[in-house]
Order: sequence, then C-alpha cells, then structure tokens
Amino acid sequence: MRVIFLGTPDFGVPALDAIAASSHQLVGVVCQPDKAGSRNKVVFSPVKQWALQHNVPLFQFAKISTPEGVAALKQLSADIMVTAAYGQIVSQEVIDVAPYGIINIHGSLLPHLRGAAPIQHSILYGEEITGITILKTVLKMDAGDMILQHSLTIGKDETCGELFGRMAQLGATTIVEALDLIEQGKATYTPQDESKATYCKKLTKEHELIDWTKSAEEIHNLVRALNPSPVAYTYICGKRVKVLVAQVSTLIRPDNCKCGEVIGCTKKSLTIACGQGAVDLVEVQPDNGKRMNICSYLCGNKVCVGTVLGQL
Repeated sequence: MRVIFLGTPDFGVPALDAIAASSHQLVGVVCQPDKAGSRNKVVFSPVKQWALQHNVPLFQFAKISTPEGVAALKQLSADIMVTAAYGQIVSQEVIDVAPYGIINIHGSLLPHLRGAAPIQHSILYGEEITGITILKTVLKMDAGDMILQHSLTIGKDETCGELFGRMAQLGATTIVEALDLIEQGKATYTPQDESKATYCKKLTKEHELIDWTKSAEEIHNLVRALNPSPVAYTYICGKRVKVLVAQVSTLIRPDNCKCGEVIGCTKKSLTIACGQGAVDLVEVQPDNGKRMNICSYLCGNKVCVGTVLGQL
C-alpha cells in the first residue's frame, strides 16, 4: 500500500524504518514545523531528519486541516496514513484523504491511558504492563476501533527513556503487521469499551518538583517517569538539584521526622524521608553541573542528617 506517515519525535523513527523495509511504499512524510532550540538555533525533528536522509517527500503544515493541507495530501494518492505522536488534531477531511483512512500507533493498551503521555503515565502510576495499540483514527481522541494490541512488561526500575525505546520498536513491528492485515483484508476492528477508558494529560512543570509528602513508591515512579526529560528535581540546602535515579530505601522512616528530611547520610548514601517510607538518592545533577552519583555529589556538598529537602 501507498503510505503517508505523520509524526514528529523520535518515537516514530523505528516505524519509518520498518515501513520503508516492508512491502509497503512510503509516499510522503508529514511532521510539525521546525522549532527554535537553545540559542534560537533551528532544530530539525527526528522524523524530518529521517525523511531528508531517505529522500522521501516531506511536508510541514502549520495547520494540516486546511484546504491547502488536504489538497497536498490528496496529490500523493495514498491508500492509508499512519500517525505516531504527530502533534496536531486532524479534521475529518484529513481522515478521508486516503481510502483506508488513518491508523495510529498509540503507546498504551487502550482504552486505558488515552491522551498525550501514556508511556510516562504508565511508569508514574507504577504499572507493570503496558503495550502498543494500533487503532483507527476518529475525531474523538484515541477512541477509534482497535486493530492490534501487543503488550510488554515494565521493569521495576525502568526509566521512561528506556521504556520509550522498547515501545517505539514494538510500535514499528506492530504497525507493519497491521498494514499487512489491512492490505490482505484480514484486519478486524474492535470497538473500545468506553466504560473502561482512562485519560492522561501532558506532564507539566508542576510535576517536576518532588513532593516529599508522597510515598517512597510514588517518588521513585516520578523520578523514573521524568528520566531522561524533563527530570524531577528538589532543593538541597536551598540549591536546585535534579534527581535522575532514586530507589525505595530499606532504611526505616522514624515516626517523628519531617517529609523531605535527611534520615541517613554517609559518604556513599543519602536517604530522604517521604510521606510513607524513604528513598535513597542514587544519581543527581546540580543546576549548571554534570550528572553524578550520590557519592560524588556528597564529596563536594555538605549535607547533614536533619536537613530538610525541598526548601529554598
């Protein structure tokens, strides 16, 4: 089949590789317009870089759901379109461009975790199983009929970055499987159970500051969910410090301590009391500093038992 791919971040790159290597033909790639990065330097998205490297026609619409956008897509005479973290809501006119419509690679086992950040939220909620769903795109977000689902297990200490990579690879193999089934007329379309639908929103800056009144498990999951970006942080002796890795501690939390209080400090460890239990900080990064293990951090920064984190 002739395929148009719509995506922007690196989540879509393995899918592009897989479609390009399959019996299907990529006739166009669509991504979001370029954005200025640090120092106002324009940075090409991973999907745009892939399209340029592979000489596939590339389109960047400020708004895809315009007469001009629809007309440009129609000229490609595609049989189907595939989306993977594209970043724009599409209109019915865009959905109707190709005879088989649009199918989407979604990073959860729908109808659970519809929305913008399912991979991060699966870790944030401490879930053990997640997966990829290939579904038909409809006007209601992530609500279309499901074509395929494949699951995988989330590691106990797995970060979002690590899970993201595995999910992207699973999405790549699953989308080609779905395209093959559709082409062969063997695809089944299963309606979602609306009564079981859950939703997740994009994480905001408010999520990044560690709330030490949360349980040790919740803080451990937050740190994993925000690694490698945007990264959870706290304040240690009034200085902002990113927390990249934290573990639930075996140290028993004293009943009379404060949330965020240092209850254990050696040359090689730093243990912080939470609302329930405690966590050991494992890897941190001071503002304008390098990522380091907690031993290296403590060599250059004096922290005492009784210090309360999170205070400016």
